[in-house]
Amino acid sequence: MPDIRILLADDHAVLRAGLRLLLDGQPGLAVVGEAGDGREVLELAQSLRPDLILLDLTMPGLSGMDVLPSLRKIAPNARVLVLTMHDDESYLRQALRLGASGYILKKAADTELLSAVHAVCRGEVYVHSAMMHGLIDMIIVDRAHTSKESSSADPWQELSEREYEVIKYVTRGHTNAEIATALALSIKTVETYRARGMEKLGLRTRAQLVQAALAKGMLEPDDDVR
Repeated sequence: MPDIRILLADDHAVLRAGLRLLLDGQPGLAVVGEAGDGREVLELAQSLRPDLILLDLTMPGLSGMDVLPSLRKIAPNARVLVLTMHDDESYLRQALRLGASGYILKKAADTELLSAVHAVCRGEVYVHSAMMHGLIDMIIVDRAHTSKESSSADPWQELSEREYEVIKYVTRGHTNAEIATALALSIKTVETYRARGMEKLGLRTRAQLVQAALAKGMLEPDDDVR
């Protein structure tokens, strides 16, 4: 099995030396480079193509947070494990949202680092145990936000151009045959677009459709509706 190729990114040379000693001593792990600042991280990530980047958040020049978005572009296959002194949940949430796969504290590196490295390289998310409640809160907030966005989405935006055209004719009382002639479609095709459009809008009857069209501004109250 090929080694997991690791890039160390921390501005403290002594810490990097200790991490290299620990990681290189493990079967299946190999440190292939070291970076002392954010710009160096980006350069080495692009040239070395590591499997894992062990990233400190506080570095001169570009910080770890600054380089995370760029790492997703220049080294998309590399996992990023944040190793930091910051036990603030806001740092954890921001790091994960910017693409980090794991977050552990330097004070726990001697006991958790190897487990975190292997978990992240397996495609898992690893978070320091004392900060797990912060991750759970983040998931709850994100789910609530997604649910709110979904519930407020405009179903009319889901209609294809043809579905919209057919529905527009339907609201004005045209038959399937008339719509087929106007749009140069077969009656069966019109029926398909009509059924699919009504389903996307969550409507069952033409009366409901007319009301929805009025609310949407597709029709005016004095429009000639058959």
